[in-house]
Amino acid sequence: MKKIKIAYIGGGSRLWARNLMSDMALEKDLGGEVALYDIVAEAAKNNAIIGNNMMAKPEALGDWRFTCASSLEEALTFADFVLISILPGTFEEMRHYVHDTEKWGLYQTVGDTVGPAGIFRGLIMMPMYEVIAKAIQSYAPKAWVLNFTNPMTLCVQTLYNVFPEIKAFGNCHEVFFVQRILSRVLREKTGLDIPYHDIRINPLGINHFTWINHATYEEYDIMPMYQEFVEQYHDIGLLPKEDDWKHVGPFGSAEKVKLDLFHHFQVIAAAGDRHLVEFLPHAWYLNGQDQINHNKFHLTKVQTRIDIMNRGNESAFRIRDGLEEVSIHPSGEDGIEQIKALLGLTELITNVNMPNLGQISNLPLGHVVETNALFRKDSVRPIMSGEMEPFPATITKQHILTHQLLWKAYVEKDLSFAREALGYDQVTMHLSPIQIDAMFDEIIGHIQPYLTHYERGIVR
Repeated sequence: MKKIKIAYIGGGSRLWARNLMSDMALEKDLGGEVALYDIVAEAAKNNAIIGNNMMAKPEALGDWRFTCASSLEEALTFADFVLISILPGTFEEMRHYVHDTEKWGLYQTVGDTVGPAGIFRGLIMMPMYEVIAKAIQSYAPKAWVLNFTNPMTLCVQTLYNVFPEIKAFGNCHEVFFVQRILSRVLREKTGLDIPYHDIRINPLGINHFTWINHATYEEYDIMPMYQEFVEQYHDIGLLPKEDDWKHVGPFGSAEKVKLDLFHHFQVIAAAGDRHLVEFLPHAWYLNGQDQINHNKFHLTKVQTRIDIMNRGNESAFRIRDGLEEVSIHPSGEDGIEQIKALLGLTELITNVNMPNLGQISNLPLGHVVETNALFRKDSVRPIMSGEMEPFPATITKQHILTHQLLWKAYVEKDLSFAREALGYDQVTMHLSPIQIDAMFDEIIGHIQPYLTHYERGIVR
């Protein structure tokens, strides 16, 4: 068994940490220490108890010890791998940058990647990630860094901008969901019932706006099958009954947006509908609740996230106090498999977010993009994926411009560049400059305690 140290920044996570610990418990080839660091120390302490309880279960195969670190330095020292899963700010700030925009008719389905929410969340995140990147540079410069935080693209971009030699990549499971849809396509069209991860795809784009122009299984080309599939389900979506989409919330949908985009542009969107609509012009899918209902996806309210957090806290307290048993089960995530491959125990091809070295030939070099990559011992090599199709490439470049403006706002300590970015965004560009300024100033006022880095451009 290979023994390693993992530093988990955001180790009080109610979701990702438990998923990771469950996968570790089921992995027989790895063991060692996981140092949990979180600004909410009690949450990390509770997760340490949960993790150690998992390792004590008879079905656990891993050999891990979970500890709590009191500082980034303590967590990172001697770490072989660093995992980052934090909430930039709190849900109270998120409530403002997700829901205050509704008075301008802007509904945000997820609120953590693009749109006004992605912009304001990015402004909060960048100072935090500079601290994290510099700490990694000082205490664990050779460690591999796995990021799970959103806005994924800008988080990973910030790590590289601050510490260019960092060995970092971002993980997202959205692509796995479209592979499951493609597995269903193959089953309905050929009768073959195969695991989704056996479907070979060519994802390319930026996180949550990733596209697939090639999908196969052995000798089967799934793309023409998908064309027939779209024609069959375009008007009704992929759930069995008309109202089923109402019961898969708050994170589900009927995938009608995904089907509609293929119907128009002949390329498969590889993210959930809730993410996709935030990247696209406001009038397409987000122009009011009737249009949202017609396309059968949900608005994930911040209060829903708070309720989930509270239930996670209550569960952690019950486990801590011996009133609830922990369970272990595969999460379906690739994190542990990636670590095994980087240690040389196996090889793996999966989708990751890394700087563009030419793997997407018609997007800017150096900007973080999402494609497949080959994992081997101490190596992650992006797979050359070719050009994005014209439609998604055009919109992707506009979002990259937003990222560049946000980073300029950070470097120049000037929020006027972020104000400019808000006006460029796909879901806001139909608003007038007066409306953009009013929205910007109102939300900045609510999140200002997290913006001490910025010296100029706070109020116009």
